[in-house]
Amino acid sequence: MGRIKFGTSGWRGILCEDFIFENVKVVTQAIADHLREAGEAEKGLVIGYDARFMGERFAHEAARVLAGAGIPSFVCNRDTPTPVIAFEILRRATAGGINFTASHNPPEYNGLKFSPSWGGPALPETTLDIEKRANAMLGHICYKEMPLDQAVRAGLVEEIEPKPAYFEAIRKLVNLKAIADSGLVVAVNPLYGTARGYLDTLLQEVGVKVVTMNDHRDPYFGGLPPEPSQSHIPDFIKLVAGNPEIRLGLATDGDADRYGIVDGDGTFIEANYVLALLFDYLLRHGKTGNAARSVATSHFIDAVARHHGVKVLETPVGFKFIGEFIRDDKILIGGEESAGLTVRGHVPDKDGILACLLVAEMVAVEGKSMKDLLCDLYDRVGEFYTRRDNVKLSPELEMSFAEKLATPPKELAGKKIAEVITLDGSKFLFDDGTWVLFRKSGTEPVVRVYGEANTEAELDRLMKAAAQFIGV
Repeated sequence: MGRIKFGTSGWRGILCEDFIFENVKVVTQAIADHLREAGEAEKGLVIGYDARFMGERFAHEAARVLAGAGIPSFVCNRDTPTPVIAFEILRRATAGGINFTASHNPPEYNGLKFSPSWGGPALPETTLDIEKRANAMLGHICYKEMPLDQAVRAGLVEEIEPKPAYFEAIRKLVNLKAIADSGLVVAVNPLYGTARGYLDTLLQEVGVKVVTMNDHRDPYFGGLPPEPSQSHIPDFIKLVAGNPEIRLGLATDGDADRYGIVDGDGTFIEANYVLALLFDYLLRHGKTGNAARSVATSHFIDAVARHHGVKVLETPVGFKFIGEFIRDDKILIGGEESAGLTVRGHVPDKDGILACLLVAEMVAVEGKSMKDLLCDLYDRVGEFYTRRDNVKLSPELEMSFAEKLATPPKELAGKKIAEVITLDGSKFLFDDGTWVLFRKSGTEPVVRVYGEANTEAELDRLMKAAAQFIGV
C-alpha cells in the first residue's frame, strides 16, 4: 500500500490503485485527529467534490468517518467549484473543508484537498502533520463509521446548497451590469466540470448572451484533461474564432479554480498576460494595493506595479502562499502562471469563475479586445515573453544537476547573473531584468525550466542556453 503524500494542492492518486475508499477513510480520520488536537473539531467541516467518478461516494464516506468521530459535516448537494467550497468554509466559520478533486489532472485521477478554517489550501506544516498521522494508520482499522442515515438523524451530516451565497458575493466583486450593458457576447466552456450553472448563469441572469459548450457532466472530460490551456481546448478556440458575434471566450478547469481566456479572433491569452492586465485595470479604476505572484510567474505584473508605484510580493510555487497574503489583507490581487487568481475581499484560494468574470468586465468597460488591451499595456510598460519547458534528465544528469545549481555560473547566454533566488528552485535573475528558473520535479526525473525575455527571439536563445547548462 503506497504512502500518503500531499503535493502543492492536496493528496492525489489514481483511482482503484492508491485512491481507494480505505485510504480516503484513513486520511479523513487523520484530518479529524489533527482538528481535535487543535481544538477545532466541533466547528465541523464542509465536504465537497468535483465532477469525477465516485465523487459523491467519497464525500459520503468521509462524512461517515467524521460522524463516527463526532464531527459534524456540511455536504454539498452536487459537484461544486473549489472556490465555492472555500467561500462556504469562511461563511459558516467551520474548522475547514475536505474537497474531493484532482482539479485539471486526467480523469483516472482523484484527490483529497484539505483547507483549514481560513479557507485557503493547507500550508506545509498542516499537510505534513496529516500525512504523518495517516501513514501511521495505513493498514489498520483506526476509525469508526456511522451509517449515513443515522448521521443525518443525529444532526452530524447536513446537505447544503452553497450557490446562492457565493453568487451574492460575486455580484459585489464584479460589475455584471457593465458586461450586460456593453452588449458583449460571451462563449463559456466549463470543460464538463463544476462551473456548470455558475459562470454561465451569473452572466445570463443579467441578460448577457452566452454561448455554451461542454456544459454537462462527463467524468472523462471529453477525452482530455480538464485543463483550459491552449492545447486542451481546440474545440472551444474553433467555436470562438468561427463565430463573429462572440467577442470573448471564458473557460474553467475541472474544479473551476483555473481559467482560460480566448480573444474574439480565437487567440489564446496566456495567464501571465491576464494577471498583468487585470492588475492594471483594477488600479486604473480606483482600486489600490500591491500584488503577489509565484516565483515562476512573469515579471510583467512587476512592470505594471512599477508603473503605478506599488509593489509585487514573490512567493514559492503553490497558491497557498498567495492565499496567506489575501487572508491577511496584504494584496489587491494574487496570481500564478498556471492560471490561478483571486482578489482582495474574496477567498484566499484560486477562483477561475471570478477571474473569467473580471476579464469580461474589463473587456466590456474598456470596449477593446484582449489583444488591443495587451498592446496598450505593452506601450506603457514594455513587452514580456515567458515560456516553460520540461527537460527530462538521464540518470547521469540527474546526479549532476544539484551540484550545478549549488555552484551557479557568473553568466548564462552571455548575460551577467545579477542575483540567484532560491525561494523555490533556482532562479537566475540577469542584470537586464530577464530571468530563468530551474525547478526539479519531486516525483520524476524532470526539470521544469521557466524563462522570460523582452522578445521571442531572446527568449528562444535564453531557453536553449538553460538546456545546455543542464547538459542536454
